[in-house]
Amino acid sequence: MRKLIVFAVMVAFVFGAVGFALADDSEMLKANEKKVWSEAMKAVPAERQLSIEQFKALYDSVVAGKEKAYLIDTRTHPEFYAFHIPYTDHIHSGHMYTIPKKIKDKNAKIVVWCRTKKRQAYVSEKLVQYGYTNVWTIKEGIVGWIKAGHPVCNEFAGIFKVTEYHKHFTEMDKKTGKALYRIREFHPY
Repeated sequence: MRKLIVFAVMVAFVFGAVGFALADDSEMLKANEKKVWSEAMKAVPAERQLSIEQFKALYDSVVAGKEKAYLIDTRTHPEFYAFHIPYTDHIHSGHMYTIPKKIKDKNAKIVVWCRTKKRQAYVSEKLVQYGYTNVWTIKEGIVGWIKAGHPVCNEFAGIFKVTEYHKHFTEMDKKTGKALYRIREFHPY
């Protein structure tokens, strides 16, 4: 009798494990992510979502010392090191919790951006939840900045302009067939 109970428990466990393994919640998760993202997009009012031209005017004013604002790139470290807007700050979107330690004035003008707009929406939403009252975003992200012909920089090449931008670098070495350059982020966990 005891063997039968143990066997029944093992069979139930195997069927339960297989059921969980085969369960596909991807559609539900995608729908929830879209819902969460659309809520995050509402955190910054439309009048504080800057076009590239509006951001360029603000950027020039800040760099010239005529206006105060925190200009924060929220892309990953490899993305930032590859290129970024000159004279701007960087806080990885996953480290947004460090911003209150760095920016103590809740009324400070804070402009955040990422590659396009997804991460900046999440970061700006959190900043508003933290209590910051003057949060701004760039509608087109750094891709819009590049496409407008504005300069970027990195520690190796200095200031330069990107003549052609691709989300995924596709130029291949003709001899090896491998990509000439590819950014990879190391995750120690």
